Amino acid sequence: MSIEQNSYTVPGRYWTMLDNGKVRCDLCPRYCKLQENQRGLCFVRARKNDQVVLTTYGRSSGFCVDPIEKKPLNHFLPGTPILSFGTAGCNLTCKFCQNWDISKSRQIDTLADSASPQLIAKAAQELGCSSVAFTYNDPVIFLEYAVDVAKECRKLGIKTVAVTAGEICEEPRREFFDHIDAANVDLKAFTQKFYKEICTGDLQTVLDTLVYLKHNTNVWFETTTLLIPGENDSSQEIDAMTSWVVDNLGPEIPMHFTAFHPDWKMLDKPRTPPETLSMAREIAIKNGVRYAYTGNVHDKKGGSTICHHCGESLIVRDWYVLHKWNLQQDGLCKNCKVKCAGVFEEKPGNWGTKRLPVRLKDFVV
Repeated sequence: MSIEQNSYTVPGRYWTMLDNGKVRCDLCPRYCKLQENQRGLCFVRARKNDQVVLTTYGRSSGFCVDPIEKKPLNHFLPGTPILSFGTAGCNLTCKFCQNWDISKSRQIDTLADSASPQLIAKAAQELGCSSVAFTYNDPVIFLEYAVDVAKECRKLGIKTVAVTAGEICEEPRREFFDHIDAANVDLKAFTQKFYKEICTGDLQTVLDTLVYLKHNTNVWFETTTLLIPGENDSSQEIDAMTSWVVDNLGPEIPMHFTAFHPDWKMLDKPRTPPETLSMAREIAIKNGVRYAYTGNVHDKKGGSTICHHCGESLIVRDWYVLHKWNLQQDGLCKNCKVKCAGVFEEKPGNWGTKRLPVRLKDFVV
């Protein structure tokens, strides 16, 4: 597909001109080497006039106000609405992708909505959203757009959330997360074999991103693992993964274990049994993870937040609905006064399960 120079094409950062005349994209570990007018695997970054450009700046596959728990984030402004959007493309090729119509899209027509960073921030404010999420596809591939949106959001006191697989190189990683307030990082498995054969990704890069977030930023983050029967759901792998998290990130990082359903190129696998999710949660807790959750299933016990000190129910959830709130200001347990890790307001939000599609053309900066 040829690269047209238009208002949605802007100069990209992080690339190198090689001696053989190709331009190497240095954003992620794929290091795509591009000829003129060639796109990288992510589809949205391309070579034009001997540089890497972002071809989808200011264009989105759609906007929607979601519950923040859908990201999933259980310890960042619980119950509040979040304005969510993505673009097209992805730098991974996960066979099980559940947003494949967006992340695997090779059609610019997928990007139906156009919006400036200023307009997104203003819309979030007018809609009463506490935050904006870069989601549906991985925001690292549209770094320049995401960073500009985050800057405008901060001017209005709006937080930004990245839902990401963490496949990003060291230098752009620093810039990207410098502007992000919270993240959910997909820890897709705990073997390089899974990452290479099913996602064409790199496990170590993701682990490096997680360690960087913990030790070099103030970003609040949680992890999610989609458990696929027969692929990454063994008790041995979950034991190794959760032990690594506690040893390298600490016991307070929430971990989400979510249910798989057949999709895209992985239609031969059954849905994840609820028992597998409960097993993973129990292993995580046994290994010292203080906040382990189940997802994509109705499981009030697996979705609720428990005080790690006294065992009191702090937040009782059923799906995305909050039924009980037992936190004081700054996230202190009302019973024992020990802090629950996270970012909490004095009172919970009440957005619940609502999903509100939004057209930004209805808003004016």
